[in-house]
Amino acid sequence: MSDDGAGDDGDAGSDGGDADGTGPTPTPVSDADYDEWLDALAAGEGYALVCPDGHGSLPPRRICPDCGSDALSREPLAETGRVETFSVVHVPSPRFADDAPYVTAVVDLGPVRATGVLRGVEPEGDAVEVGLSVTAGVEERATDGEPLVAFRPDDGE
Repeated sequence: MSDDGAGDDGDAGSDGGDADGTGPTPTPVSDADYDEWLDALAAGEGYALVCPDGHGSLPPRRICPDCGSDALSREPLAETGRVETFSVVHVPSPRFADDAPYVTAVVDLGPVRATGVLRGVEPEGDAVEVGLSVTAGVEERATDGEPLVAFRPDDGE
């Protein structure tokens, strides 16, 4: 027997079941799930994963984080959202070094809230405020060109 208590046959935990033996192990989430969601958002077809109780979440998810349901359906995101809170970032992480200063915002998009970079506003100005109507999309980070969730003020306001 090994020090970790597993059997000597090396098969411990390889039955495909979950830790308590009640069923199969769920399919692991991957970056591909998030990439698929970013592609949909970029195409104007952003969605939330919503359980039968109406709890919303964003990919990657396999179960509802509120109630545990695995019956998730794709529901379209609202075309516009409202800034719930924001922060002006002056000292960024290395991946955002060339983007600073910038505004990070949490936006209510119906069944979910999403975090992204608010563009189209002066970070040091007073154009950013809680309640600002914005649209969601995908743009590139200035530092490395990687995609990110970006919000812009809604022109219809």
